[in-house]
Amino acid sequence: MATRSTDTGAESGRARSPRGQGARLRREIVAAVQHLLAEWGSADQLTMRAVAKEVGISAPSIYLHFADKTDLVWAALADRYDELVARMAAAAEAAGPADARSRLRARAHAYCLFAMGNPGHYRLMFEVRQPTVEPSRISGHPARHISAGFRVELHSCQEAGYALSLPVEQAAQTLWSGLHGSVALHHSLYHDESTEALTLLLADGLVDSLVTGPPGVPPLPRTAPAETEAARLIRDILSPSRPGDPRP
Repeated sequence: MATRSTDTGAESGRARSPRGQGARLRREIVAAVQHLLAEWGSADQLTMRAVAKEVGISAPSIYLHFADKTDLVWAALADRYDELVARMAAAAEAAGPADARSRLRARAHAYCLFAMGNPGHYRLMFEVRQPTVEPSRISGHPARHISAGFRVELHSCQEAGYALSLPVEQAAQTLWSGLHGSVALHHSLYHDESTEALTLLLADGLVDSLVTGPPGVPPLPRTAPAETEAARLIRDILSPSRPGDPRP
């Protein structure tokens, strides 16, 4: 919808925005939604009236900027998703063109580092329940660029001669799901940097299980190695520090 200055009702108690300041009001609405989502932990309670009260405007004014509740929530989170996507793209570019699997690994690391370094933002993006939409609309979610980046690198891996253990679309979603699971465990159980190295190693394991190589060589049946650094770190976490001290 068109963005123009508002306020329409005396009920809000807020003066009409001067012409040309509609963009500022839109930013205020987005900030209010971000605050309410963080406070409530889901979008279930979010209504246009609640957002209008937070900003100090009338509820109909919001519809001059946002079509519905879904549009409102997605707009409130779009900047966060854009920042994550930009970091992942920069990490892949920094990895250089020499090895496609290294670029994919760099994207995965950037995802994990963003999540661990910005737990509040990450929870808003992926752990706060968002409005339910019909399947045809979900493709417009701002998070779509994350999986798209993974698919780009997976296609590059195929073109470079690597073998994929799953079709590209499934591999991208599996990688994304696995990374999310790792960082969710990090957030819920550890609350510090104690498992950062392990989280990145687990990301490497996900990539290596999906993209097998060397390039151009058909994958052969393999048995798990007797020891890996990730396995050792997991055992350290599971081993009680003292008798009777349970660990997750």
